[in-house]
Amino acid sequence: MPDLKEFFSGKKSLVGLDIGSSSIKIAEVTGSPKGYYLNRFHELPLPKGVIIDGILADAGTLSIKIKELFKVSKLGKKGIVTSLAGNSVIIKKVTLEKMNESELRDLIRDEAGKYLPFETMDDVNYDFQILGENNYNPNQMDIIIVAAKKEIVNSFLEAVSAAGQNIMIMDVAPFVLETLYGANYEFDNEEIVVLINIGASTTGINIVKGGMSVFTRDFAMAGNTITEGLQEKYKVSFEEAEQMKIEGLPNGSEGDVMDLKNSILDLAQPICMEIERSIDYFRSTFGGEDIKHVLIAGGSARIDNLTKHLSQMLNVKTDVLDPFLKINYNKRNIDAKNIDDIKPVAATAIGLGLRTIGDK
Repeated sequence: MPDLKEFFSGKKSLVGLDIGSSSIKIAEVTGSPKGYYLNRFHELPLPKGVIIDGILADAGTLSIKIKELFKVSKLGKKGIVTSLAGNSVIIKKVTLEKMNESELRDLIRDEAGKYLPFETMDDVNYDFQILGENNYNPNQMDIIIVAAKKEIVNSFLEAVSAAGQNIMIMDVAPFVLETLYGANYEFDNEEIVVLINIGASTTGINIVKGGMSVFTRDFAMAGNTITEGLQEKYKVSFEEAEQMKIEGLPNGSEGDVMDLKNSILDLAQPICMEIERSIDYFRSTFGGEDIKHVLIAGGSARIDNLTKHLSQMLNVKTDVLDPFLKINYNKRNIDAKNIDDIKPVAATAIGLGLRTIGDK
């Protein structure tokens, strides 16, 4: 049974399983002499209430849906890479005196209360990654500690196992886009990029420097916030509002179409403002370091003019994260006409699918 040690570990013939609050997605990423390519990608909607704030609330339904997803994607038994998100996982950056990894592991276990909101680590899976020397004190090092209660980790392990599959790696949601970014984009050691995943119930922010995380934050305001606002304004069902958000009004007048687009951007504004606050906090904490690029993923990344709007607010170039800059895809299994729609929603699943056993 993997613990959070395997947050930063993983084998090919693994597949990425993105378990979100509104859908589950699977990505089979295959290596070739010419690099990686996405062999299969499929998505199935998940009933509301199965996953709440990253916590598994209905294991039986999730198992049924995972079985169904494997059936439609024609994948047999595979090792699963998935991730924890939202309130189910705690990520904490700390600065400590320099020491080796075994001393650090003992220190975190024995003095967990100083760094994490747990009295004891007996019921907690945890791992850490040393980021490197602290910028202001060469005798200290910066560390990211990741922790989750064992009962939360085990609930996902058991639900996937009941579906006939096994989790080999449990990653952490904010770091998944980091993997995808590293596989697709060129960057130097000083380059700062903001990776944002706007999911259904949670927006996750991961700021990376030289491809390595230096700041993370999640907040419970995301795509469902926009959908619920549309539901109230247009007096339609949640499902109809979701469809309007993604597909617009195919048969509406020009005025109605424009009114809907403006409404969607207005409803997205609180999310954008929270993103802006997070980035302002990072800038003030990290000495106003220059951000080169903002990249967004998740279903709501498809909203018309959202990247343009964020770019103007943040005064930073903003684009949809592109999983296919260096990763190819199997045109027999994936329709090229749909690739632009797939990019933002498949990003997390592809990032998970890139993991291999033993990587860091």
